[in-house]
Amino acid sequence: MSQFARCSTSNYKFGAHISTAGGISKSVTNAYNIGCNAFAMFLKSPRKWVSPSYSQDEIDQFKANCKELGYDPLTDVLPHGQYFINLANPEHEKAEKSYVSFLDDLRRCEQLGIGLYNFHPGSSLKADHETQLKQLASYINKAHTETKFVKIVLENMAGTGTLVGSDLSDLKKVIEMVDDKTRVGVCIDTCHTFAAGYDISTRQAFDDFWAEFDKIVGFKYLSAIHLNDSKAPLAANRDLHEKLGEGFLGLEVFKLVTQADFLRGIPIILETPQPQDEGYGDEIKLLEWLENFSEDTHLSEFDLKSQNLQENGSKSRKEQSAKFDKKTLKKNAKSTKKRPKDAETDIAKQLGAKRVKSDQR
Repeated sequence: MSQFARCSTSNYKFGAHISTAGGISKSVTNAYNIGCNAFAMFLKSPRKWVSPSYSQDEIDQFKANCKELGYDPLTDVLPHGQYFINLANPEHEKAEKSYVSFLDDLRRCEQLGIGLYNFHPGSSLKADHETQLKQLASYINKAHTETKFVKIVLENMAGTGTLVGSDLSDLKKVIEMVDDKTRVGVCIDTCHTFAAGYDISTRQAFDDFWAEFDKIVGFKYLSAIHLNDSKAPLAANRDLHEKLGEGFLGLEVFKLVTQADFLRGIPIILETPQPQDEGYGDEIKLLEWLENFSEDTHLSEFDLKSQNLQENGSKSRKEQSAKFDKKTLKKNAKSTKKRPKDAETDIAKQLGAKRVKSDQR
């Protein structure tokens, strides 16, 4: 008997990214054993382009486990695509290779009866960004014609520049170019959001971000959440997940998540760096406690939990702060070198000359 009983009264689908060791059907029992109300997993090895097909027995067992343990694979399961899939790659051969793996993932979803599929939207690399967004959307359109029902969920990203999805407008542009908008959605990762420069660490910042998301992308496309603290500071552009409450986001934002009505009914998936799945079980129980949080009765306990978690992550935060400061200084130094020493003097002379000419007219 698991120490983590699945909560039947929660309004939220809290869960985690689960191991599939022993077969894809094991992900269901693994999720149940740590109290998940939703779960994620890889559909095949994340380290190889090609993996063996599922046997019919394994497909049947996955469906039977979902039915027995009360998971609806259409709404409660959020598989994660392989990290090296890049449908925005400007090199045709590499983009096509990515598409083959992407389509294989979608077909695996439909074999298992899974309705959602999350993936990183990739990078435009050195090519024109807008052109590669069009290419990405065209591959999604193509995949829709070759599959029947699975919804493709784009994840926001932590980086900048060529990485698709660090800016919410990227997600909006891709969705606008997708023909069947009922089969496209967005997954917001809390660590990626913060690392990309969108502050969500306070109630006001949290509310402001979601207002911006609704304005740019639209709540109707919000299909899932990846729940992670951030090892790196705001706008560091580092995809470094941290355990809840131990990073730069802190525990407050996760309390806000557990009390946001608009997040009910969608998978909310932990991807924190837990050495064992049992660690996710503890974090799910923490989220369920936060869901029932009351300022009147739980404030002192919340403050104590928050303080202890921050102490646990203090060493890591100091290390990442130092790296971020060093990177920022280096970047500023490069920017100063690029500017001519007498640039300001030259600009002043030019402005003065213009004034003289104007006065002479």
